[in-house]
Amino acid sequence: MTVNTYLAERTLKPATLMKQFFRQSPVLLVCRLALAFSWIYQGAVPKIVCKSPGEVGLIAPIAPAYRIACTLITWMGYGEIVFGLLLLVAGRWLFGLNVAVLLLLLGWVAVVDPGMFTLPFNPLTLNVSLIGLSLIALYELNRPDPDGMR
Repeated sequence: MTVNTYLAERTLKPATLMKQFFRQSPVLLVCRLALAFSWIYQGAVPKIVCKSPGEVGLIAPIAPAYRIACTLITWMGYGEIVFGLLLLVAGRWLFGLNVAVLLLLLGWVAVVDPGMFTLPFNPLTLNVSLIGLSLIALYELNRPDPDGMR
């Protein structure tokens, strides 16, 4: 058996991936879509498309030069978009990592700019909601699956 044959037999076709994606429990599917949307949006809009002054302020302690901060924020945005896309297909470990990252980000905001917690739609309410969705997804992935939907 050649390497190409081996890989061809184990490569999932897009149609197969789509079937597997939509065979998930509706609760897990909603969690994945909501989490992915949030990470992709937060990576694209305030970091790449519109360079939010709030994002620049949060990164200032480690990148005091404005130009360096903007470059770093752009790369963070790309990373968040990739992370969001991975949440659509990843297993349990990524949801656990998501909880840890969101807690670290909350800690960072608490140290760098605690005043952000008083704003409407602040990091606390957003991150706690996303942590809740991650925990629900972990529960769904860990519970017995009598219907074969996961």
